Order: sequence, then structure tokens, then C-alpha cells
Amino acid sequence: MIPYEPRLHQRQAWEQRQRFNVLVWHRRAGKTVYAINWLLRQILECTAPNPRGAYLAPQFKQAKRIAWTMLKQFTLPIPGCRYLEQELRCVLPGGREIWLLGADNPDALRGIYLDACVLDEVAQMAPRTWGEVIRPALSDLGREGQALMIGTPFGMANEFHRFYQLAADTPGWTRSLLTVHDTGSIAPAEVEALQRETRPEEWQQEYLCSFSAAIRGAFYAREMQDAEQQGRIGAVPRDPLLPVHTSWDLGMANRTVVWLLQVHGSQVRAIGCRAYAGTGLPDIVADLDSLKYKWGRHYAPHDAKVRELGSGKSRQEIAASLGMAWEIVPEVGLQSGIEATRALIPRMWFDREGCGDGISALQLYRTEWDDERRGFSAAPLHDWTSDYADSLRMFAVGSQGREPGREPIRYRDKVVA
Repeated sequence: MIPYEPRLHQRQAWEQRQRFNVLVWHRRAGKTVYAINWLLRQILECTAPNPRGAYLAPQFKQAKRIAWTMLKQFTLPIPGCRYLEQELRCVLPGGREIWLLGADNPDALRGIYLDACVLDEVAQMAPRTWGEVIRPALSDLGREGQALMIGTPFGMANEFHRFYQLAADTPGWTRSLLTVHDTGSIAPAEVEALQRETRPEEWQQEYLCSFSAAIRGAFYAREMQDAEQQGRIGAVPRDPLLPVHTSWDLGMANRTVVWLLQVHGSQVRAIGCRAYAGTGLPDIVADLDSLKYKWGRHYAPHDAKVRELGSGKSRQEIAASLGMAWEIVPEVGLQSGIEATRALIPRMWFDREGCGDGISALQLYRTEWDDERRGFSAAPLHDWTSDYADSLRMFAVGSQGREPGREPIRYRDKVVA
């Protein structure tokens, strides 16, 4: 009934499937075609009441562009199938549904149950998407949903690489890595042409499935790679004698991200990085106060001075009323801020446990590839990584010109030393 004839490597993936499946396949290997049909079959064969499946892409618009037409193509022959275009939801007979979703707002996915889920380009999703949202959705008693992770490598600082490693020896997991030389999906002459015409790092990443290839368009890839190789990412304990500075990116629809930093001489030590979704400023300040740190400076973006229509107060004024004196960072332009951050990172040490998501974000923060122009756009891609990068940028710009080791120690809004 379904117009799908799997290729040999796709059939082998189906035969070797486990509850959790990680497929690292080269570009144009048929990952999405396989994933849609894997998902469809899981939902059609599911015996739990009202089976529900989801196809999750890094952004909702990507899910629509990549998978919606394909999902309709393979489900059209099914009698009684309906499509809700606005919701990107396919309703199948027997109360069965398949949703297309975006991971750009993972908190909106909380509370759902899933019997099967495809995660496409997992490396570009926020690390918490799996552990906090999708994995719990697959855990209902009597359902115990399944998952399929697909994509090409995107460096090692992400969940896709972690899943690939985990699947090597974890019961219930399986993995497959196929390069352009393994599948026969692209004609040999075309493979030769692609190798000649693509950048070496692009060839390694997209067609040879190399996790160690450089990430295309990443702003801080070299600086973060140096930090890793030089041992500056590891255990960085807080020094109780030094003040802790904070650097803020203020989210409304997005998250608020706060870096926690200490300065000693020329060193900048990132001891923590905290993200807050749907949390008011009073609760954020209360959470930071619960750490009982000796505070230094607090750097906030220029829009913190904008007054809100409801209260008539700016967030800077609200923070001050809560005892936290923000220093407003001057607006110097995005590119100048990125250059300031590039100059800052070689002086930084990162605590891997306290700054895990922030480290990953800095490694992945990148510009967007423009398929029409065949080049990178000037602006950064606005995804989960930009919240962390923008927050650190406030410190990079705001702390310029300060003498290391001679910063006043502040507690709340008072200079105490």
C-alpha cells in the first residue's frame, strides 16, 4: 500500500533496528525517506491506544520544508488519512497521529506522550531536548516508545556524537555509520565531482561522516578547539576569595542565559552557566542569590534599559529593586562583539560540568548557510546556541578596558573593597 521500496542499506537498518537507533549517513543517502517510513510503520503497527509519533527537526520551518510533503506522499494511499496543514499533523485511521515539530522551543513539547520519534539533525538541537523532553515522552508504562536519530556529523560537542558513542555498547541501542562509498546512493562519477567541487571540511563532514571535521561557519570553532586541546575545559572550581561576575542575555520568548565568571590576572574562569525558560526576573535573581556567592559586576545588554508598557519600568530598574545593579553594555555592533568574544576565549577556562550547555553552544554557534547564494550569510543563525553566545558577548564587550585583578568587589549594588 505504501509506495516505498527500501534500498539495501535502508533494509539492513530496519532489520537491525533496536528501541533506540542512531544513523550517521552521508548527505543524500536517503535518511529522511527511511525515517518517515520507519515512523509511519511504527505508528501503524503500534498496539497501544491512540498511537502518536513525531518527526522533530531543529526548527519548525525545517520540519515543514524537509518532511511534510514526503509524509503526505507516503500516506496518501491510506484510506481515511487527513492532513491538518496549520498544525503539520497527519491523522491516520484508528486514532493514530504523526506530528511534525521543531526543537527551537523544546519547552512547548513538554507533557506529550510519544510511541515513536524521529530526531533529525540532532547535533543542532539544544542538549536538553532529549533528556528533559523527548526521552520522558517515550517512557509511559505500556508504551515504551522508540526513537530514531539521524543526521550527518556536526563536530563532537553535541548530543548526536554522544548518542553515537552510547549506542556502541548500550543494550537496546544500535548505530550505523555509512559514507558515500558505502551506500551506492550517488553515482561514482558524481562522487568524484563532489569531492573536487566541495571544500575539504565539507567533504569530510557531509560525505565521509567525519565527526572531527571542522564545523562550517562556526564563529568560535578554532578558539574552542584550542581550549579543549590546551586543557582549558575541565574542572574549574570557584575561588571563594574572588568575586563572581555575571553576564546576561535577556530572553522574552527565548531563554535568559547567565554566565558566572571569575577573573584572576589575565585568566577568565567560567565556573557556571545557567539558563532560564519562562522564568521571571525575581525568580532568576532569587536562584542566583541562593548560590551565596560574593558578587562582582553584572553585565546586561542595552535593551535592559527599555521600559515595559505594563509596569512602566525597565528590566534594569526591576533588577536594581531586587538588589542587583546591572551595568549596561554599550551597543558596539554584532560583528565587533563577536571579535571581542574571539579575543576573550583564549583567556578563558571552562568548568565542563557547570558550563556544559554553554561550552557546546560556543562550539556550535555559527552563521547560516544560504543555499541559493551558495555561501554563508552575514548574520548568525538564531537558534539555541545564540542565547549562550550573546550572553558571553556582554562580558567580552562590557569588561573591555578593565584592569585585571583591580576590579572592585561588589555585594549587591555596594562597593565593599
